[in-house]
Amino acid sequence: MKEFISDFKKLVKLRLTLTVVFSASIAFLIGSKQQGEIFWVNWLLLTVGGFLVTGSANGFNEIIEKDLDKLMKRTEDRPLPSGRMTTGQALVMSVFMGILGTLVLVRLNFVAGLLSVFCILLYAFIYTPLKRKSPIAVFVGAFPGAFPPLIGYYAAFSQDDLAYYSGHNEAAIIIIPFVLFAIQFLWQFPHFWAIAWVVDDDYKLAGFRLLPTTKRDKISAFMVFVTGLLMIPAGFIPYYFGFGGIWFTIVSVIGGLMFGYYGYLLFKNCDIPSAKKVMFTSFIYLPVTQLVLLLNFIPLK
Repeated sequence: MKEFISDFKKLVKLRLTLTVVFSASIAFLIGSKQQGEIFWVNWLLLTVGGFLVTGSANGFNEIIEKDLDKLMKRTEDRPLPSGRMTTGQALVMSVFMGILGTLVLVRLNFVAGLLSVFCILLYAFIYTPLKRKSPIAVFVGAFPGAFPPLIGYYAAFSQDDLAYYSGHNEAAIIIIPFVLFAIQFLWQFPHFWAIAWVVDDDYKLAGFRLLPTTKRDKISAFMVFVTGLLMIPAGFIPYYFGFGGIWFTIVSVIGGLMFGYYGYLLFKNCDIPSAKKVMFTSFIYLPVTQLVLLLNFIPLK
């Protein structure tokens, strides 16, 4: 039983899944603050549904890449390449989690359920095969990667609430969720490219082409630097639209400056230690800024 739990955690990529669920949960609470009331049962449903949908997408990803995972040191001990779990077992669990998770999210509202289906399809069946074909995979993967705050925010509204806000306060159901989506979308480029730089030797063993030029060179480093700099103006967007307070703006801009500085070091040095600094900045940036936004959120009237 202990071995099954360990393998299940690796199949669903537990740390990644929990990060996604955290992002969606914070967005749910922001959506609830916009309405003035938090329904904790719905928050629990979102958390469970989000976990199942994300675990399903990751399970499909590992099924598709099981032969490639055998080639990389960082993935060779996953349950499928190691032979501890069969493809059939993983498929049954992934399909079950995908269906159940979608049904749970549909209970909250149709939009959240529909976005969860798109998330699974884009991540598992479009982004995953593209990883070996072209660096554009990072751009494609950034869409499902930015869906969690969108799903979480909309999950805070019932169908009737969405209809009401459509007629009385469109900004609350258009501007806020899509700004959250946009910030997380932009964040993924320095995040994924920094990771790709650090583990590029391992990625090459499986034929993954995720760096902008497919190599650790000045152009790839420059792209990390530029996309890191974009996080500075991104930090001002919630304040500009009136739902992000000054403390959120200060924290976000500091995070953007860190992205820019460490991105510059990577451009200057083109080395793994500099890429790791960008990578660790990205790990800290998202949860911290999302928490600060929740605490410093200003409802749109």
